[in-house]
Amino acid sequence: MNADMGNLSKKPTGYYESKREDMLKYIPQNTKTTLEFGCGFGGFSALLKERFNTESWAVEINEEAAREAAKKLDKVINSDAAKSLDIIPDNYFDCVILFDILEHLLDPFSLLCTLKTKLTKKGVIIASIPNIRYYRTLVDLVIHGNWDYKDHGILDKTHLRFFTYKSIIKIFNLLDFQILLIEGIHPTSSRTFKVLNAFLLNFLADVKYKHFAMVAKPR
Repeated sequence: MNADMGNLSKKPTGYYESKREDMLKYIPQNTKTTLEFGCGFGGFSALLKERFNTESWAVEINEEAAREAAKKLDKVINSDAAKSLDIIPDNYFDCVILFDILEHLLDPFSLLCTLKTKLTKKGVIIASIPNIRYYRTLVDLVIHGNWDYKDHGILDKTHLRFFTYKSIIKIFNLLDFQILLIEGIHPTSSRTFKVLNAFLLNFLADVKYKHFAMVAKPR
């Protein structure tokens, strides 16, 4: 993860351990080479090696997490995202993975532009991006007047950028990506939300989801 994120040594136990199995379905079946930014302990990329027999690279700023990931993956670069780009080969990866990483960067736009050069002709970017309009975050702000940063989650204290469904689409279009898929994941279970959204004729459809999953490729 990027150096812009501050002191990651204070992250709660388990922060680096998520395997994100929910994102496996977005990986193209013919993927042979992958690059994951902010891989933590390397759980997801290790799953890709197991399921797809991939050559899996990763970038991780936390030294301890990078050492653990290196036990599982083909190559792990212990660096922030921006500084790693010069030593990552061009035209090499079928899939670049960005799970909850763009919101931690001062300049996610430059990273996305440069990543185009790292993809093969069939290459795609797979991203998971937190939704600042998520129902529970919105209620806390609009109803209760709270905007409290936390150790993890949508208001993680290391988040520097915030995204909505519409802003994600605008950014990727502006950077000349073709969005192949974007959909909400991790929906709220709130009955109040379901009633309110039904009353408003699905006007709050995007508010239902904690994250958006995206698959995109350069135009």
